[in-house]
Amino acid sequence: MEIKALILNCTLKKSSEQSNTRALIDVVTNIFDEHKIESEILTMADYNIELGITNEAVNDQDEWPMIFEKVKQADILIIGTPIWLGEQSSVAVKTIERLYGGSSLTNEKGQYLYYNKVGGVVITGNEDGAKHAARSLLYSLSHIGFTIPPNVDTYWVGEAGPGPSFIEAKGYKNDFTMQHAKIMAYNLMHFAKMLKEHPIPTEGNVIK
Repeated sequence: MEIKALILNCTLKKSSEQSNTRALIDVVTNIFDEHKIESEILTMADYNIELGITNEAVNDQDEWPMIFEKVKQADILIIGTPIWLGEQSSVAVKTIERLYGGSSLTNEKGQYLYYNKVGGVVITGNEDGAKHAARSLLYSLSHIGFTIPPNVDTYWVGEAGPGPSFIEAKGYKNDFTMQHAKIMAYNLMHFAKMLKEHPIPTEGNVIK
C-alpha cells in the first residue's frame, strides 16, 4: 500500500540554514523511511507564499498552488514549527490560512477535500508554548477535515531564557521527545493505512 507523507517545515529559516525544527522532523521521517513510507519535506521559507485564504494563486509570484497540489496527493500532513513568544511561527499561521483556503473543496465522493488524510505537528523551541502551539495547529487541521490520531504532537523545548536549542542541546537524547516522535510516526502510519483501506463513509457528510 502506497502512503505519502508531506511535511511543511514552517521554520523562519531557509533550507540552506540549520534548522532545529528540521532536525526533529528528521527523527519522524527516518521512521517513515524504515517502513517504506514516501515522505517529502518542504521548507516554507524557500517559497513565495502570499497572504490569503485561498488555494489559488494570489499573484504571478505566489507559489502556494504548487504546494497545495502536493497536499492533495498526501495521505499524511505534518506541520513543523518553532516557538516564538509562546506561539507557532508566523509562517505556520500563514500556511494554515492557505490550507483553510482549500477546505471548502470536495473530493470525488463529495466530502471535504481533506477527509481521509491524517495530520500531526512537530514543534521545537526554548521556553514554554509547545502544547499551546500544538493545540492550535491540531485543532485547525481537524476543523478543516484532517483526521487527528492520538499523540501526534511531538515537541522539544529548552530551559527558560536564551540557550541552546534542539541540536546544540542534544535533544535527540531526550527520552520523552524520542518516544513521542516514535508514537507519532506509528500512529500517523496506522491511521493513514486504515483510512486508505476503510475511508470515512459518505453518509451524513456529503457537501451539497
